[in-house]
Amino acid sequence: MATEKMANEKGALKVLVLHGPNLNLLGTRQPEIYGGETLADVNNALASRAEAAGVTLAHWQSNHEGELIDAIQAARDDGTSAIIINPAAYTHTSVAILDALNAFDGTVIEVHISNVHKREAFRHHSYVSLRADGVIAGLGTQGYHAALDAVMAAASKP
Repeated sequence: MATEKMANEKGALKVLVLHGPNLNLLGTRQPEIYGGETLADVNNALASRAEAAGVTLAHWQSNHEGELIDAIQAARDDGTSAIIINPAAYTHTSVAILDALNAFDGTVIEVHISNVHKREAFRHHSYVSLRADGVIAGLGTQGYHAALDAVMAAASKP
């Protein structure tokens, strides 16, 4: 994992969690694949965990590729140490998100709620994985927690 920007200028770890298209429907869209937790449930649980660990956490969801890119670009200059991203369908299509992530110096962890490798063949390819320091797939929403753990562990290494 990248070690640059692991702590912002105040010394606190700052993490941005990005959720791509249709994740606003989490809990109601195909619960047999994505589970019953809502996006608010996921964000609240991550925020509680981050706060307890002294980590600053921000989250953003958008159905629009450009807004996700804008958030990644903003993270370059606002002290963000790491990005946890579930690019959803943009995983398989967005060179633009890959390019934005390539311009970010911190750690990038890619998360997928479902095991994309057990699904349709087109889901097996990820542009984002070309930049990601780690990829977590198939753990349900616990994958976000595993990603936060990985980011915190990397930040604590000398």
